[in-house]
Amino acid sequence: MSNILIIKHGSLGDIAQISGAIQDIKENHSSDKIFCLTTPPYLKLFEKCPYIDEIIIDTRVSRLNIFYLFNLKKKLKNLNFIKVYDLQNSSRTSFYRKFIINNSNWSSTETTLPEGKKKKDFDQDSVLSRFNYQLLNSGVKTKNTTQPNFAWACDNIEFLRNKYNLNKYILLFPFCSESLSHKRWPYYNRLIDLIREKNKNIHFVTAPGPTEISDSKNINAIPILDNEKAITIMQLAGLIKNANYVIANDTGPAHMAAHLNAKGITLFGHHTTPYKVSIETDNFKAIVTKQLKELSADFVYEKIIKEISLI
Repeated sequence: MSNILIIKHGSLGDIAQISGAIQDIKENHSSDKIFCLTTPPYLKLFEKCPYIDEIIIDTRVSRLNIFYLFNLKKKLKNLNFIKVYDLQNSSRTSFYRKFIINNSNWSSTETTLPEGKKKKDFDQDSVLSRFNYQLLNSGVKTKNTTQPNFAWACDNIEFLRNKYNLNKYILLFPFCSESLSHKRWPYYNRLIDLIREKNKNIHFVTAPGPTEISDSKNINAIPILDNEKAITIMQLAGLIKNANYVIANDTGPAHMAAHLNAKGITLFGHHTTPYKVSIETDNFKAIVTKQLKELSADFVYEKIIKEISLI
C-alpha cells in the first residue's frame, strides 16, 4: 500500500464539486491510502467522505511562518506520497509544490496544462471539464468527475424535520458574505408571497450560517437551527437533499444543491456564468441577468411555477 495525497483547502461549494474527482482518484488507487490536506472548517466533512482514509489539517498561516512550514514539510515528507493531486490549484498550493512537498509526481492545472494553452485561457472552460482534463492527463480513468455526487455528506435530519414540522418545504439561500454583495438577490420576500398565494401548505425555510442568523430574521421564512446555532455542513446537506425545491444565490449551498441532485434554481448576476462554474444539472437550473436588482420576483415566479406546482 502506498500513500496518495489530495489537496483541497476549501471552499464548501468547491468541495461539493470535486466529490466525483475524489471518488475517481480513490477508485484508481483502490489499494492505496488516500490522505486529504484541508483546513479546519472541513475536517468533519472530509472525515465523513468514504473516499478519504485520513485527514491532515493545514491552518494556512502566513508563508513567512518558517517554523510552521518546516513542520508541515516534515510531516508530509515522512508520509512519502507517491502522487499528489492538487485539486485546489491555488497560488498557495503552487508554492507548496515548489518548497514544501517537492513531489515530481504532482497533478495540477499547471502540470497538465494543454500544450500551447495559457492557464488564464484554460480557466475559461467549465470547472468540471478542467478537473476531468487534469485527472485524465494524470493517468486517472474518470467516471464520476463531471457528474459529482455529494450524497455522502448528508446527515440524517429527521430530528430537524420533526422539530420544525417539515413535510413539504422550499429551502431558500438568500444570504452571501458582505464582500460578495453583488451575488445577493433582494426580492426573496416578494417571491415567497407570490408562491404562498397558491401553495399555502408549503413551508419556507432558510439555513443561516453563524454570521447570518441575525439577517435571517428579515426573511419571511423559518430559520433552521440546532440549539439556536447554525446547523453543520452535513446537516445542511441533508436539509438540501430532502427539500422539495431550492432557491439560492450563487453561493456554496447552491453548488451543494446542484451536486445533491436537488430540484431548484440559482440566480446569477454578471460575476460569472453557470457554465463556467458547472452548476446546472437536469434538476438544478440558473437564471442569468446582468444586474440582480433588475430581476423581478414576478419573472422568477413565472420561471419556476411549473416546478413549484408539482410539490
